[in-house]
Amino acid sequence: MKEKKLKYNVAVVGATGAVGGAMLSVLERRNFPINEIRLLASERSLGKKLMFCGTEVAVQVLTKDSFKGIDIALFSAGASRSLEFAPAAAASGAVVVDNSSAFRMDPEIPLVVPEVNLHAIKQYTKRGIIANPNCSTIQMLVALKPLYDKVGIKRIVVSTYQAVSGTGAKAIEELQTQIQDYASGKTMSAKVYPHQIAFNCLPQIDSFLENGYTKEEMKMVNETRKIFEDSSIGVTATAVRVPVYFGHSEAVNVETKKKITAQEVKDLLAQSPGVQLVDDPQKGQYPLAIDCVGKFETMVGRIREDESIEKGINLWVVSDNILKGAALNAVQIAEHLISQYI
Repeated sequence: MKEKKLKYNVAVVGATGAVGGAMLSVLERRNFPINEIRLLASERSLGKKLMFCGTEVAVQVLTKDSFKGIDIALFSAGASRSLEFAPAAAASGAVVVDNSSAFRMDPEIPLVVPEVNLHAIKQYTKRGIIANPNCSTIQMLVALKPLYDKVGIKRIVVSTYQAVSGTGAKAIEELQTQIQDYASGKTMSAKVYPHQIAFNCLPQIDSFLENGYTKEEMKMVNETRKIFEDSSIGVTATAVRVPVYFGHSEAVNVETKKKITAQEVKDLLAQSPGVQLVDDPQKGQYPLAIDCVGKFETMVGRIREDESIEKGINLWVVSDNILKGAALNAVQIAEHLISQYI
C-alpha cells in the first residue's frame, strides 16, 4: 500500500474565470492540503497573476502537457476545453473533476453531489474523470435527497429562477450596463441574451431541443435520474433567467411515494447535510438569493403540503450557483478523493 500524501498538487483549469476564481477561494477557505497550485488558462491570460493563500501565482497557458505531477485537476473552462484536455490530464495521472457538461451523461463517468451519491466517486478509476452536475440540479437534489431516502419520490416539477452569473462575466456586465442605460435614458441593447434581461424574465436557458424543452431543462431531467440511480422518477422543468446577479432560486413540487407532512419535511431538512432551513414566513423568513451569496449551504424554505394531491410537497430552494452549484461541489469531491482514494 502506497504511503498517504500529506499535501497534493492541484491544477485549476480556467483559473481566471468566475468559477475558477471561486475554486481558489474555496480551496483556501476549506484549508485544502496543497503542495503546489497550478493555474491554467488560455493564452489570453498569459502574464496574469492571481493571489492564493497570500502568495502571487502566475497563470500558465493550458496545454496537454500541463498536468505532469498533478494529483487533482479542477476543470472549469467549458465543455470543448474539457473534451480536449481532461483525458490528457487523466492520462498524466491526475484525477479530473470537471465542471462542464462534457462528461455528465457518460455512463462510465460518475456524476456526483457529495451529499447525495458520495458512493459513486469510486467509479472515477474507469476514466480518471468525475463530473460536476449542472448548478440547478445540484441544489435541488441536496434539498430532495432526504425526502427521497425517507418516503421515495414519484415525480418532480421544478421551475428555476437563475442568476445571470450562470452565463458568465459578460452576462453580469450586460445586466449592469442595461440597468445603467435605463437609468440614464439610453436605449438598452442585448448581446449575450436573445432579449433584454434587465427588468425581465427570459423563459430560455441554453438552446431549444426538438421536444420544446431547452438543454438546461433536460439536463435537470437526465442528471436527476442518473444521480439518484432511478430512471422511474418523473421530472419536468422550466428554466428561467432572471435579472439577479448571483444565486439561483427554484420552486420545487414533489410527489412522494409515501405521505409526509410539511412539519416532518422541516424536521428532516433541519438536520440534513448541506442544508440550511429558513422557514418562518410569518416573520418574513424564507430563502433569498441575496442571502445565499458566499454561503456553502443550500437554503430551503416555504415548505408546505400540496393541497391538490394526496402526497405532495412544495419547497423553495436557493443556493449560490458559483459556490455549491460549481466550485464548492468540485472541492468537496476532491476532499473525498484525498480522504478515501488517493
